[in-house]
Amino acid sequence: MNITTDRRSFIHATSVTVLTAAAYSRVLGANERVALGLIGYGLIGKTHTATFSKIPACQIVGVADCHRKRADQGVTAVGGGATVYQDFRKLLDCKDVQAVIVATPDHWHALMGMMACAAGKDVYIEKPLTLFVGEGEWLQKIADRTKRVVQVGTQQRSGLHYQKARELIRSGHLGTISSVRMDAIRNVSPGFGNPADGEPPVGMDYNSWLGPAPLRKYNPNRGLYHFRWFWDYSGGQMTNLGAHHLDIVDWYLGLDKLRSVTSIGGRFALRDNGETPDTQDVIFDCGKFTAAFVMREAARGEPSGFGLRFHGTKGTLAIDRRGFKVWADPDIPPANMIPGIKEGHPVDGPRMALDAIPKSRTESLEDKTGDSASQYREHAANFLDCIRTRKTPISDLVSAQRTASACHLANLSLRLGRSLRWDSKQQTIPDDPNAVKMLLRPYRAPWDHELRALGIETTIG
Repeated sequence: MNITTDRRSFIHATSVTVLTAAAYSRVLGANERVALGLIGYGLIGKTHTATFSKIPACQIVGVADCHRKRADQGVTAVGGGATVYQDFRKLLDCKDVQAVIVATPDHWHALMGMMACAAGKDVYIEKPLTLFVGEGEWLQKIADRTKRVVQVGTQQRSGLHYQKARELIRSGHLGTISSVRMDAIRNVSPGFGNPADGEPPVGMDYNSWLGPAPLRKYNPNRGLYHFRWFWDYSGGQMTNLGAHHLDIVDWYLGLDKLRSVTSIGGRFALRDNGETPDTQDVIFDCGKFTAAFVMREAARGEPSGFGLRFHGTKGTLAIDRRGFKVWADPDIPPANMIPGIKEGHPVDGPRMALDAIPKSRTESLEDKTGDSASQYREHAANFLDCIRTRKTPISDLVSAQRTASACHLANLSLRLGRSLRWDSKQQTIPDDPNAVKMLLRPYRAPWDHELRALGIETTIG
């Protein structure tokens, strides 16, 4: 990737006065409510509206959505009084707005995040952080230069049982962890149909919805929730549910030593016009452990299809948003786990003691306190606290970029049909120029000009 930033043009374009933590806290009094702007009142936007509206420390004062009907609904949801915007840039221009929540389709996340930082706003950005690898570095540069607080919407980190499980793993309760399995399994067959192209809903500015994405005719399956099944706007379930899973893997064990990614799959079973896979198996070589992502969109077959399992030398921990459970391994001597050897040949079977119950290698535990609503609430509270203190949020930009990049590499491996090596330090794919080209994408005009106005110049190809 060839990314250069002209500091003079960046400062001229943003006209932001960077505040130190002390200066900012003087501007924002200890008892002052944070004035928030919401961009995108869809599925997740509604969740954030309900969550932040219940926190006395903030107030949603503006709602922006390119679908005017949705923006109006958002204002009603916050109890009225907020300003309606169909163009999010006008919300960013509002001096009364101190921070924004970006809850749009994925292809808007990074660019809106950059523009919000440049406008002097702190930002809560929904996951996935980016649509392609290069956007992560761009956003990091802008956030660093403007000294903005950026919280990413991987709210599982704010769940108390996720925090307890992290401490168990990091304290050695499971011993040495050699592998992780991540599941995202459900059945939505036969799919979402193949509707004809047509006109966008009344009141929807479709050109604004597309934004930096390629110009396409409107199709009902390309808008609203179903955008996730098209490469122009998303990375399918790998960047949707997979981003949550990999974030926990990174938080518990670290993805900073990621060495290679291998992915296979396709859209085999769903009968619709979607593009992203309905079946995907990914292996992440993380240096000292492997992580496997198993995604099925047309075959459930399991009581719980969403969660992670961490396999260690002392036991296994399974976790999802409802809680976690630790299964301790029996402490059986290794020699008893294999056949005996006589005269150079194996005899009999494994000699596990049957006359006594073996001791456990660790303690079996269970926690059923998981609650999705509290995870959103605590995550929002952490963001608001960091706005006041200027501390780094629990879901920080650096780790979110690392997680998003791993997701994108999995999809690139799938689409290219081969394994990809990864240089974590240089943030590139060594000795594979064709794959490197896919780490960046062009923005459609005029949004490419917005990128250059931020001081970022890119070379594609």
